[in-house]
Amino acid sequence: MSESVIGTSATRLDIHTKVQGRRKYPQDFNMDGQLYAVVVWAEHPHAIVKHIDTSAAEASPGVVRVITYKDVPVNEYGINIKDQPVLVAEGDKVRWMGDRIAIVVAESQRAAEQARKLVKVDYEPLPVVTDPREAMKPDAPRVHEERGESNVLHHIKIRKGDVEVGFAEADVVMDGYFTTPAVEHIYMQPEAGIGYIDEEGRVTVIAAAQWAHDDLQQIAHLLNLPEDQVREIVPTIGGAFGGREDMYIQHLLALAAYVVRRPVKMVWTREESIQRSGKRHPFYMKYKVGAKRDGTLTAMEIEIITDAGAYASTSIPVLSNAATFAAGPYKVPNAKVDAYTVYTNNAVTMAMRGFGATQPPVGYESMMDRLAEALGMDPVELRMKNLLEEGDVALTGNVMRGGVAGLKETLRQAALAAGWRNVKGQWIKPDLGQASAPYRRRGIGVAVAYKNVGYSLGFDDKTTCRVELSLAPNGDILRALLMIGASDVGEGVWTALAQIAAETLKIDVSKVRLAFLDTAKVPDAGSSSASRHVFVSGNAVMRACQEALAKRDAILRAETGETKVVAQATYHGREARATTPFDPQTGLCEPHCAYGYATQIALVEVDTETGEVEVLKMWSAHDVGKAINPEMVIGQIGGGVHMGVGYALTEYFIQQGGRAQTRHMSEYYIPTVRDMPRELVPIIVEVPDPWGPYGAKGLGEMTTLPTAPAILNAIHDATGVWIDSLPATPERVWRALQRKR
Repeated sequence: MSESVIGTSATRLDIHTKVQGRRKYPQDFNMDGQLYAVVVWAEHPHAIVKHIDTSAAEASPGVVRVITYKDVPVNEYGINIKDQPVLVAEGDKVRWMGDRIAIVVAESQRAAEQARKLVKVDYEPLPVVTDPREAMKPDAPRVHEERGESNVLHHIKIRKGDVEVGFAEADVVMDGYFTTPAVEHIYMQPEAGIGYIDEEGRVTVIAAAQWAHDDLQQIAHLLNLPEDQVREIVPTIGGAFGGREDMYIQHLLALAAYVVRRPVKMVWTREESIQRSGKRHPFYMKYKVGAKRDGTLTAMEIEIITDAGAYASTSIPVLSNAATFAAGPYKVPNAKVDAYTVYTNNAVTMAMRGFGATQPPVGYESMMDRLAEALGMDPVELRMKNLLEEGDVALTGNVMRGGVAGLKETLRQAALAAGWRNVKGQWIKPDLGQASAPYRRRGIGVAVAYKNVGYSLGFDDKTTCRVELSLAPNGDILRALLMIGASDVGEGVWTALAQIAAETLKIDVSKVRLAFLDTAKVPDAGSSSASRHVFVSGNAVMRACQEALAKRDAILRAETGETKVVAQATYHGREARATTPFDPQTGLCEPHCAYGYATQIALVEVDTETGEVEVLKMWSAHDVGKAINPEMVIGQIGGGVHMGVGYALTEYFIQQGGRAQTRHMSEYYIPTVRDMPRELVPIIVEVPDPWGPYGAKGLGEMTTLPTAPAILNAIHDATGVWIDSLPATPERVWRALQRKR
């Protein structure tokens, strides 16, 4: 191979079979003699389960078994804290409407659904708490009495410098309060799968997952089995966005197969998926920011309260991420952050694209525009003055190293593309032209954001890859098989890893194959999250391929005639930069091993008579270090902006009294093609990360982070009103306009 594979838009490995409809998703799998399972759901968001009567359901025609807590060997699980029951026991309590009472297993789907209605549960309803700010009060109803004296699940504090001194030095001090809602992942493929006992007696699950090997550990625990007696197979995944990090169906299928010893299939309805699955965290954020007259930031004081919902899920890591990015990508010498995540009886909240770095930009980027307006500065100028650079000390006391120049470069390239002019070092905003109608106002808004690549705060982020080379007699590589447990949730990670392998082995990418994700056959690659696979798994692939080449060369020198070479390598994120946990008193730490940087600029028109917002154009600049596959980068930018537009303007999951009011897909407003920007300008910035494979950084989540704040800032530029709560619906914008008048 003479030309580089890296930087070319190689065809995705799965594209042909997907568009031809030949790839199988979890709901497409069937087995001889399979049974069908449905869940008996909680009927109250908070109640003691007094008694469960399954007799009528068990007597219903076609029913094979009604599984209850009595059938669960170890009735607890959780991705971080084991605070969730698999099935709620008599004497215990339901804590949200997604809790499960029983699993009905029957010979047909219809029989299972009919029998589900016959399970009788005697409840003692309890007071419900749904606002995390209220839940923090001493007299609030307790969600988890066993977990201390408060509903506060976790509190993080960061203390850098002296905020009182910082505010005393400021010429301008601004305050703001911002809220973001619960958001549904709305992946195309609802929860589905099949559980069975394989030919070696292992409890096996076929389902969509973002980290199959972690599911394996949780399932083994709740079934009280050794991990080698459990197996998970991940076929094609119909979207995830963080929503498949937690188990919502895998453990139920495993339990059902374990109990009845026959294949058991379960497919949730879209209504079950929407009402009974986890959401993005609502945030309540209070900001106080000070700056000198020349725009230099002097201090930030920030309070963040997040709604964890009924169980911990990933709320503590999400909060940790939010705390580290609370002040944005800026030099802030004095800072005070208090961040809380709180149990309520709302839907469990969990990982979703951005993982705690999506909500804070709504706060810190709105505050930057407010400061710019108060100081009479251009918003690009103010940001350029304060953005982090090589050697600067970030919020948690860590020194920024390696590739941070990409941060300012994204802003520079986006601003120039959007029409800003840099005249003698001063940035000047473009002329936006006339709006399309007298009652419409045109505005432009900018937002910058950054996020970690890989796991953080002392967690050992590692990936193992095994490579098998098939050789011709002369040593030429005929085929390379990568065995790595990385879930491709639609972002194209398999293709990117194949390109890294091809580049390292100096072969055409068509000669690279990836083994099917089966925990019995491939090593652990960690989660498809944290925008980490290209960086962490890419390094593991590169190392394994390098080791395989060295073994091949040794075989050729020895003339042994061997035709296969197997090599394995593990890469740890700490090899880039060792991370450390928060200091409990100051919060100072080395939080992340790598970073990705982004700037987006939105041009909007606001209808002042209706409050409707139309995004005319979006410039989206992202520092990817090195674009492994440029077309996939552009695709990620488009998908991320789509999700960000929904977050900004239309999407919110409504709950009242702990009960879902958003019950159907038709009641959840994701943007259509008509809601997307008329023009999207993707800008690929390449400032190599010294530790990334071929310089590459992560991208997936960064494409959503700046979208909503850029649109909010554009709305203000157009109308003069600040929108402090997402989404900026027509009603919310119209009411803000009326108040201004």
